Amino acid sequence: MSVQIGVSPIAWVNDDMPELGGGTRLETILRDADEIGFTGIELGGIFPRDAATLRPLLGAHHLELAGGWFGGRLLSHGVEAEIARARDHLALLAAMGCTVFIYAEVSNAIHGARDMARSARPRLSNEIWKVFGERLTEFAETIAAEGFRLAYHPHLGTVVEGPEDLAAFIAHTGEAAGLTLDTGHATLAGIDPIAVIGAHPGRIAHVHCKDVRGAVFEAVRVREMSFLGGVLAGMFTAPGDGDLDWPAVMGALAAIGYSGWMVVEAEQDPAMADPKTFSAMGLATLRSAARAAGLAVATGTGR
Repeated sequence: MSVQIGVSPIAWVNDDMPELGGGTRLETILRDADEIGFTGIELGGIFPRDAATLRPLLGAHHLELAGGWFGGRLLSHGVEAEIARARDHLALLAAMGCTVFIYAEVSNAIHGARDMARSARPRLSNEIWKVFGERLTEFAETIAAEGFRLAYHPHLGTVVEGPEDLAAFIAHTGEAAGLTLDTGHATLAGIDPIAVIGAHPGRIAHVHCKDVRGAVFEAVRVREMSFLGGVLAGMFTAPGDGDLDWPAVMGALAAIGYSGWMVVEAEQDPAMADPKTFSAMGLATLRSAARAAGLAVATGTGR
């Protein structure tokens, strides 16, 4: 069992709140990720979107592309239209050697609404879930024929957030529809990430590793703050700086024979939480816990 540990650029520049880290150069992010020791990085808003430009940039810093978020709109239109929307993104991922397609429905999401309480997030009726699940499955099967595994990302403020949404997702989609297990989003939505790993091993296609500060989130919940308000308050942090039991998470992944990317990701204000310091903490935490669980951690090439 071998895993690679990558990082998300969101610790340096936040795509949902561009003022967080605004002005940070891509070169700074890539240099930091390389010096910390990551073997890969996910796409961010300031990244070039053509492989001819992106490949040498990453290569110069010994980094692979670990994937990239795609905001889906299957609730708004059919699969054919969604494939057309995703075509450029799929082409970039293919050219960069990626095999997972990180996807979340955002057509009616509120995670980017700064003045809207998280409790106002959208929910789907059982009838709509039947349609949505069929579309997700068809979309997943279509991109699987092109070499990609759909890795659906349950996310606070969206139609797939809590335990009931995850249950509906599993019930209404086929096995081609995998999951991005985001430990932070899962935990704060009331989902036990360890239980998800054990219950649905065949669905785990990609892992985002973020820690949580439970006391901060409880204050966010009581005050009916928005998702972005919670981010600014510090409800997320890097692995090793919060409440999650990383040896248990890594043990669960080892038990199912997980092999793929684990990505350190923590939406924080970089002015309050130095991205390089916190990302290095996250990598050290995951490496130690993964190796203790019996997972082989790839070190990449050219180091």
